[in-house]
Amino acid sequence: MQNEFENHSQKEAAVKETVKKEETLLQEHIAKHHLKVTKERSAILQAFMEAQRHVTAEELYRMMKEKDASIGLATIYRTLNLFCECGLAEQRQFGDGHARYELIYNVNHHDHLVCTQCKKIIEFENLDIEKLQEKVARENRFTIYSHKLELYGLCSDCAKRARR
Repeated sequence: MQNEFENHSQKEAAVKETVKKEETLLQEHIAKHHLKVTKERSAILQAFMEAQRHVTAEELYRMMKEKDASIGLATIYRTLNLFCECGLAEQRQFGDGHARYELIYNVNHHDHLVCTQCKKIIEFENLDIEKLQEKVARENRFTIYSHKLELYGLCSDCAKRARR
């Protein structure tokens, strides 16, 4: 039980430190564009960081309603777009018609497995895939600036249900 508490405390401390870095980046972007740092933007950033997953604006709105009923959905959308502009987040489309937002600042490059049944998104890193992409680019005299790899199929839970 002591280890669980220590691990939880360490995780909380790490999240707080990361939030401070992201808040600094956001504040710099806001100042550069003559915008205002608001308590709403800070609260949305905190909730976005705590989610630790790909979220839609609507999901983040529901999370925020539990903490602060005064924040509207339009504010969530505008703030998520601001996060994208300053390099904290990226909007992703995973084929279900919903824009999802993902934290990208200070995060290792990764790719995605997307379950077409339950919509679960699994992040993964694979050095062999990265090397193969670089090899293919070299063979074709192509310079890669960025890429997104999304593999669609069934997660293990949905595959089990499908076999029944």
